[in-house]
Amino acid sequence: MKALPCAARTRPFAAALRSRALVAALGVAVLLGGCTTAPAPARSVSAPPSAAATVRPGLAAVQLPPPLALPPSGLSVSSQQVTYTRQGRSLRTVIWSPDRPGRYPAVLFSHGLNGTPESFAPLLKSWAAAGFVVIAPAYPNTSRGAASFDVYDVLNQPADATYVLSQVLSGQLGKRIDSDRLAAAGHSAGAITTVGLFTESRDTRLRAGVILAGSGLGVGTDFQGTPAALFFIHGDADPLVTYESGKATYDQVPWAKAMLTIPGGNHDDPYLSPAAAAYQTVTKSTLQFLRLELYGDQAARSSFTPTAELDSHL
Repeated sequence: MKALPCAARTRPFAAALRSRALVAALGVAVLLGGCTTAPAPARSVSAPPSAAATVRPGLAAVQLPPPLALPPSGLSVSSQQVTYTRQGRSLRTVIWSPDRPGRYPAVLFSHGLNGTPESFAPLLKSWAAAGFVVIAPAYPNTSRGAASFDVYDVLNQPADATYVLSQVLSGQLGKRIDSDRLAAAGHSAGAITTVGLFTESRDTRLRAGVILAGSGLGVGTDFQGTPAALFFIHGDADPLVTYESGKATYDQVPWAKAMLTIPGGNHDDPYLSPAAAAYQTVTKSTLQFLRLELYGDQAARSSFTPTAELDSHL
């Protein structure tokens, strides 16, 4: 196994060792290898045995801003690209935003290993058409076509994500974003990146998070800071990130939360394939969650009535 990149080794030594041990246990070719058309490895990711040992009692309340009127549905959407640089790390970023004038909530989206922002364009455009600015960086060492692919670099991505969000908010596009209504979302390794934004790399600007086929592997389950509602979606037939590992992370969330189980769902299709039966379920449920948590749309709450597939504490 190769060593962590220099940027990762600047983290507190104990945390770096813990994260490296968890990631190394998977093997370089195994960790969350979704977001590609390559066949899935026949191995799986399991949470540390202690991850689901205890569940903290109670759920902290999430303090929401005042409700915001929903925009018309089906807004036209434009995209732009900008590249930011953090400590020599090039972060090409695709931003989808509604064409209609106004200030909108924003969602920071992270792709998985060997993925790109464009891999998720159908899903992310649907969010933008519903009234969200979507900010999606391509991570320098885990995106498709990376010159130096490095699985350990996932550990650096929460800091990248926070940096990109800050740059967008401070730029011209930031004038179109309601900075009190920010969320993060991600798939696979990008979901690990997103969990990290609520644990050891907490970005306190975030009010909500969407975890698609992810877990707390490498970034831990010590959720910190002000409460933020989290929505997990996981297929129970995921061969890469086991359903049990995602559920174990979900169980540790001390805040308002929900988890949707996709019966028979694998690692990629529910999130990447519009033709898949579960894709529309994912699109609809994530939009309802974002409307509830960022717009304060109470009508969306009815979508989170518990069922056999949905555990909900929102």
